[in-house]
Amino acid sequence: MALEDAKNEIDMAFTRENLRGLAYENAFAGAVSFLRRRYTKDLTGVDLAVTGVPFDQAVTHRPGTRFGPRAIREASTLQAFDAPYGWGYDPLSEMAVVDYGDVAFDYAYTPDVPARVQEHIAKILEAGAGTITLGGDHFITLPILRAYAAHHGPVALIQFDAHSDTWADDDFSRIDHGTFLYKALKQGVVRPETTVSVGIRTDNPDTCGVNILDAPFVHQAGVAETVARIKAVVGDRPCYVTFDIDCLDPAFAPGTGTPVWGGLASWQAAAILRGLAGINLVGGDVVEVSPPYDTTGATAIAGAHVASELIALYGWTRRAAR
Repeated sequence: MALEDAKNEIDMAFTRENLRGLAYENAFAGAVSFLRRRYTKDLTGVDLAVTGVPFDQAVTHRPGTRFGPRAIREASTLQAFDAPYGWGYDPLSEMAVVDYGDVAFDYAYTPDVPARVQEHIAKILEAGAGTITLGGDHFITLPILRAYAAHHGPVALIQFDAHSDTWADDDFSRIDHGTFLYKALKQGVVRPETTVSVGIRTDNPDTCGVNILDAPFVHQAGVAETVARIKAVVGDRPCYVTFDIDCLDPAFAPGTGTPVWGGLASWQAAAILRGLAGINLVGGDVVEVSPPYDTTGATAIAGAHVASELIALYGWTRRAAR
């Protein structure tokens, strides 16, 4: 395909014949999938499945992250024409990447959601593919990590966030976006010594032994030192990256439920993600995009770029394995 094919090609989310390659249909038209990948539940030959969890339960301030997956997909149509800048390769041509759609759940029966999310992710992993998940509030990362731990054993974790999400909560039936990491640590699906949280800028009396590279550290030490510290923590272990969009300063991502000033600039996040090339990435997510609070769409654009970088990181891991 080439750009001139946009006059004939449309709705590639359904009409695409090949799972690999870029897409050139008009950004403002057609069925919207992430990066115009094919919507499919057939995981035969798939390397990576992008999927959504349109769920928010009780965020601290501003609800609406259930609309995050839809907004991120729409924003990604601006990125579907080209390989991600600066990587030197095109992950969409080297890997079979699909849009697996969203997790189905009964909105009126919230207690069922964790199991539904875990089963959804487990099915993808059992088929041999990795996942990049679009959220949704940060709670969704907990059942995702449970699925990954069942498949890989405890994974190393890189958390980009304004909040540590390690507030104590020993009622494991509660569904709370602010305690996902506390519960993941307590359940052993991740371990504190191989977990690093980047961009933190809110107080918490107990970070459960997690390695913290807070926002002031990133600003003062710089990108290179931050990347080196992260890599020292995760090593070559299977690693999962969760990116809460409120890691970014509200100037760059106002559409989130819990904005906190003093955060990372988008260029810092981009440079850190790029610098992580070489980690053993097995999956990732971007969460807490709340489009009702950002009429410009900048937050969804940031979320789409994060997801694209995670795809490139995943492809880089596969390249190294070859």
